Amino acid sequence: MNVPILPTISTAFIVLSAVSVAVGWYLIKQRKIEAHQKAMLTAAVFAVIFFIVYASRTVFVGNTAFGGPDNIKVYYTVFLIFHITLATIGAVFGIITLISGYKNNLSKHRKSGPVTSIIWFFTAITGVAVYYLLYIQYKGGETTSVFKAILGI
Repeated sequence: MNVPILPTISTAFIVLSAVSVAVGWYLIKQRKIEAHQKAMLTAAVFAVIFFIVYASRTVFVGNTAFGGPDNIKVYYTVFLIFHITLATIGAVFGIITLISGYKNNLSKHRKSGPVTSIIWFFTAITGVAVYYLLYIQYKGGETTSVFKAILGI
């Protein structure tokens, strides 16, 4: 099996980000504030690395179209759009939550943190599922522009 390196690296970083969020969540429940801050900063760095690798690949190489059977392509596409929407919302919530924590606005941070974490966990899970469907379960289709890969246009 020939696994593409850049998608594998970017997927690994989003998983590392989610694991770091889980560790940070555990640490804050233990009242280990400084360790929580470090874990969440680590999660943010992993997420940024993911984004840099993903965006670079998208710009310089392109995106891989779904290569599975045509009868499930519509389901994959809906799932992919759900994942992209979730990831975008998670990123925005993540920035807001990080800023509120950094500015010591703990009331806002305590409200947004758990919601952000849950969104991020689902983003990571759906991201791994997209990776699995695109590169492991089925042979990826052609590598092309983002719009053509997602929408088939």
